[in-house]
Amino acid sequence: MDRRTTPFSGRVAHSSLKGRVEASSFTDGTPARVILPLADLNRSPGGARDRQVLWGERVLVIERREGEAFVMADKDGYCGWIADAALGPDHPVTHRVNSLFSQLYPEPRVQARELQTLPFGAQIRVLSVGGKFVETPHGFVPLAHLRPLAQHDHDPVAVAERFLGVPYLWGCNSAAGLDCSGLAQAAMLACGIPCPGDSDLQAAAGTPVPDTAPVHRGDLVFWKGHVAIVSGPDEIIHATAAFMSVVREPLSTATARILAQGGGPVTHRRRLR
Repeated sequence: MDRRTTPFSGRVAHSSLKGRVEASSFTDGTPARVILPLADLNRSPGGARDRQVLWGERVLVIERREGEAFVMADKDGYCGWIADAALGPDHPVTHRVNSLFSQLYPEPRVQARELQTLPFGAQIRVLSVGGKFVETPHGFVPLAHLRPLAQHDHDPVAVAERFLGVPYLWGCNSAAGLDCSGLAQAAMLACGIPCPGDSDLQAAAGTPVPDTAPVHRGDLVFWKGHVAIVSGPDEIIHATAAFMSVVREPLSTATARILAQGGGPVTHRRRLR
């Protein structure tokens, strides 16, 4: 079983794993919400970062231990350790941030000093709407930066284009920095398309595109350890360490460069929707 998608901390496991793993105890888990703008999801308590979860995203807590919590993220089933202080009670959410960033204010006034910066994809609960701001349990957010959760974007490429120039940052999931799979996931989830968190998991999702068939806008192209979004004929958008940012690049150029650098040929072509 893949540790990234297996809700088992090494001691405590989710009830669905009874009979499949040896655990000291099993639990149905406790729902919680992320209460920091960004929180690292680590492979061990205080260890290396695998991915990030965002403000308002729901997780299922499997175990709490010495200030850390082992959780499974609702958005993609990714499991890992997060600081317990990054979690708060579960509550309904109604909207998501649809701009690269938004701000949380103490009052509905643009001159007020912001309390927090909220990343694209952050989830909030709108209590009321007044003018250009909405009220949330934590403060006020500009209405123009929000979209109802049930209202999705329609084009993953258009979403990815918003991130052009954003710095590359391994294991990250926001416009403060993201990696190749973080970009692909953000673009797909914004369009209501299920998408795993890491490129190898994404390469096993959706429907294969045969080598004899053309790739279309919104398809994903994979190399070993890397993924890009097809944005047009012989064109991709990807977050790449080659340029340390999100860039638009000819697919043929990227394929030749990656091969020359020892990264191998294209391994998969997938259509997630």
